[in-house]
Amino acid sequence: MSLLSRELIKKIKKIEIKMSSLVNERVAGQYHSVFKGQGVEFAEVRQYEYGDDIRSIDWNVTARMGSPFVKKFVEERELFVYLIVDLSASVQFSTSQKTKGDIIAEISALLAFCAINNNDRVGLILFCDGIEKFVRAGKGKKHVLRVIREILYHKPNGKKTNVGSALEYLNKVAKRRCVAFLISDFIADDFSKPLKVASRKHDIVSITVNDPREYDFSDIGIVTFEDAETKELITIDTSDNLSGENSFERFRKNAEQRRTALEHVFKKYKVDNIALTTDEPYLPSLISYFKKRSKRL
Repeated sequence: MSLLSRELIKKIKKIEIKMSSLVNERVAGQYHSVFKGQGVEFAEVRQYEYGDDIRSIDWNVTARMGSPFVKKFVEERELFVYLIVDLSASVQFSTSQKTKGDIIAEISALLAFCAINNNDRVGLILFCDGIEKFVRAGKGKKHVLRVIREILYHKPNGKKTNVGSALEYLNKVAKRRCVAFLISDFIADDFSKPLKVASRKHDIVSITVNDPREYDFSDIGIVTFEDAETKELITIDTSDNLSGENSFERFRKNAEQRRTALEHVFKKYKVDNIALTTDEPYLPSLISYFKKRSKRL
């Protein structure tokens, strides 16, 4: 066994132990109360029996067989859950102990364990500029560990963030309604049209992971920034007071405008959004969301 394999197994095992504990102790009940099978699905037809609801009579079969038959339905219990995970270069940024990518991986693992604990099927879509990896929805611990391994160790070919292509791909591969967790920093071009289509077909939950310094930084003089996705360099004088407004203030305004626009898109298409940052624990926010959604439902 190679050193890389041992490290991979060790890291996956560590996440498995941590997430299994969190699921069992704090999250499982909240997840189950919100994400459970909804509605009914057709099972079979059988002969009419005294007491059956006449509204369930299948008139086509009845006419063909010469005696009354009714449709039998069963309650849907099994959910299809897709994790749509951003692996673009920008998620590797952090001014905290963990990068955005680290947080995204942990949240994905937590949701995957919640899903199998709820007897749901879990699928995975990894994306950057385009689709990097697709894992068809499946069940069981072995399948979830494969999903986690792909999230942790897939080497992306792309660098940019194309949320729209990920949503379009979801619509192609998910033939039935699913719950889709879209996890990204959303530093991306407009994706409102694909989101509009996907949100009509599926239950989309967005999880935004950002670093606090992407919205706010101190007056620290002249700083050179590199765009992780385009490699473009830009130099900013944070103490510059031209026209009464320094670069720091302009940066903060632009960042706030991006955040407001993103919130507007989610609200317009009735997509729940959980906003997280790398410098704060994510679990309280997730549990709070589950509770609020449960009350709303």
